[in-house]
Amino acid sequence: MARFDKLTVLNKIKEAPMVPVFYNKDAAVACNVVKACYEGGVRAFEFTNRGDFAHEVFEAVVKYAATECPDMAIGVGSVVDPSTAALFIQLGACFVVGPMFNPEVARVCNRRGVAYTPGCGTVSEIGNAQEAGCDLCKVFPGDVLGPKFVKGLLAPMPWSKLMVTGGVEPTAENLTAWFGAGVFCVGMGSKLFPADRVAASDWAYIADKCRSSLATIHDYKK
Repeated sequence: MARFDKLTVLNKIKEAPMVPVFYNKDAAVACNVVKACYEGGVRAFEFTNRGDFAHEVFEAVVKYAATECPDMAIGVGSVVDPSTAALFIQLGACFVVGPMFNPEVARVCNRRGVAYTPGCGTVSEIGNAQEAGCDLCKVFPGDVLGPKFVKGLLAPMPWSKLMVTGGVEPTAENLTAWFGAGVFCVGMGSKLFPADRVAASDWAYIADKCRSSLATIHDYKK
């Protein structure tokens, strides 16, 4: 069962509007990355379902976070079907993210009070997702659609809460472009976790990147 309900998760993301997106088949590595992000101020972390037995790693991460990162909401990403969503919700997922919108996933998440953030690439997809109860929609792929898409969509649909993933970088120029366009939050993956830094177990680097990125976002929003 999720440790945090939908409203709590959305509020956590609102306060620290950057969601790291990460996968590693080694549970110890994943736990260390979660801890580093937590120390850097992150309060919502997306572990992506991208490898064999990913659910087993996810289970270990959820149990670790419950004691070592008590205020961290752990969610699952790369979910495309309802059975996968149900599996990860049973393992404690506090939110579910996908690269596409599947109304059957929304049905499963709504039944359990778990936030579902589907990937959408058109205005109509976002509208359909909102009708299905998706409070936060993911603009994906962000590097293809760009900040102008976000700004253009929010003009006629200002109630929309959007998370952009893909093409987000931990730089002032990139982050201010997205938040200037009006995103609710950003999802950040490889740019936050360079492979060489992860291989070297440089957890301090990850914590510092999270801390500086969040500081940039908060300074801009002021």
